[in-house]
Amino acid sequence: MALNPQLMPNGMPVPFVNEMFVLVRDGVEFEVDKIPGGHGGHVKAKGVIYLSNIRMVFVATKPVENFVAFDMPLLYIHAEKFNQPIFHCNNISGQVEPVVPENEHRALYSTHSFKILFKEGGCGTFVPLFLNLISSVRQYNRQMQQAAEAPRVDPLQAAQTPVDEMMRHAYVDPNDPTKIYLQQPSGESQLRRRAYHSSAAGH
Repeated sequence: MALNPQLMPNGMPVPFVNEMFVLVRDGVEFEVDKIPGGHGGHVKAKGVIYLSNIRMVFVATKPVENFVAFDMPLLYIHAEKFNQPIFHCNNISGQVEPVVPENEHRALYSTHSFKILFKEGGCGTFVPLFLNLISSVRQYNRQMQQAAEAPRVDPLQAAQTPVDEMMRHAYVDPNDPTKIYLQQPSGESQLRRRAYHSSAAGH
């Protein structure tokens, strides 16, 4: 994970090289723990989820103290689960590992638990696409992880997963306000990020 990734003026995450956005989902509530700052590290905010072939990014509608957005690389997410409680709204829960800068020690960073609550509308489009995408990314990258002896997995490796077919055949739930990107959104700039711990550079 990375706290407060770079955003464009319209609130969309600044894309990485070869990143393809799959969908955007408004009207969600997001909970995450172990965030530096107040509330004992637990943050709850309403906002928008962007899902791409590399990561899932939550962007808060209104910042909560120093918390504006939260970036979760798909290769770093695990224990993800779709929950359908009887008396509460449907949600996805899971854990995400931190993206540790190369010169820093993993022990300084915690694994975060997160929850995405679908408070407005259904989630019949979002959930299958998210679960399919994460499973494809894992499958596609397993061989690369085995080949690489380095203990660190590059989160950008996920960009090589083919997602076009998955997007074209996605089930569209009429009650789910998720928007699927059939064309990549044209950003207000041609900025592209090359690594998690560097700023954006133009084409």
